[in-house]
Amino acid sequence: KDANGKLAMDYLVSNWTPGNKTLLQMALESWMFSRLERWGAASWLESMQTKVQDILGEDDKEQRSTLFYEACSAFALYETVAATSILEMALWKEKLKSGW
Repeated sequence: KDANGKLAMDYLVSNWTPGNKTLLQMALESWMFSRLERWGAASWLESMQTKVQDILGEDDKEQRSTLFYEACSAFALYETVAATSILEMALWKEKLKSGW
């Protein structure tokens, strides 16, 4: 975050130019899509692809910003669910090893 509490993505969303649109698309695909693909979460990936396309297609600055934060919130939820599932599997595996 900078001194104003904003991230680089905030500036890309706010200052809409063809170049910034391309940078935002590349950043979101790299950040979100690659993780979802690695997790094998096809339905989550489709949902995020739709959200990103909605962001990229929106001309209204405020609506685009809202869509961006909704996408970030959804992704954070997906990360939480994935992390919880991984932890549950690790605990289950340890339980099996201990001969429970």
